[in-house]
Amino acid sequence: MESFGIINYLTYVLGAVLIILLPGPNSIYVLSLAAQQGTRSGWAAVAGVFVGDSLLMIATALGAISILTAYPAVFMVVKYAGAAYLIYIGITLIGGAISTWKTLDDNGLDDKISLKKTTGTKAFNKALLVSILNPKAILFFLSFFVQFVDPNYPSPAVPFFILAVTLQFFSLVYLAVLIYAGSTLAAAFKKRKKVTAISGGGVGSLFVFFAVKLAFASV
Repeated sequence: MESFGIINYLTYVLGAVLIILLPGPNSIYVLSLAAQQGTRSGWAAVAGVFVGDSLLMIATALGAISILTAYPAVFMVVKYAGAAYLIYIGITLIGGAISTWKTLDDNGLDDKISLKKTTGTKAFNKALLVSILNPKAILFFLSFFVQFVDPNYPSPAVPFFILAVTLQFFSLVYLAVLIYAGSTLAAAFKKRKKVTAISGGGVGSLFVFFAVKLAFASV
């Protein structure tokens, strides 16, 4: 992928998969909706998530491309600042994992999320809003994407497009799995706090490692 202006693409794929597998507001909404109201509502919500995330990625790419084109040196500052932000996210995940581990002796099952009966249009609109109104999303996408973009590549839109499509592909696969295995996965997620704690801590540690490694890697 170096010929398309992407650095360490396989590392990016691994990081993208780990990000997608972490429970978030989008995946939890899709999971709960599909489990309680069927696959049709679930797919409507997935469409909303897909459109919302795509809009955020486009906004992120446009901003980053503008910086890269006009101020290459500033882009490197953004790259290092992004690495610092990824480290912060990693440390936060590790802290959350420790907190979850400490509550393993508490109630093993959380209260079931109950959703009112909704239409496909309402499910789409709600998922879209959940996605685009996430104030941290653009900052995260920018922090993550710039770590894998070669600042010397003449057409920066190309690597950003490939990175975005890759992330959306794995996100779509994951959300499809949530739809068709909704009830089973919902029960598993609620019962297995130990797995949640270990996975969250592991991903947090990898975020810190990736950020340090990529920020100081030579282009």
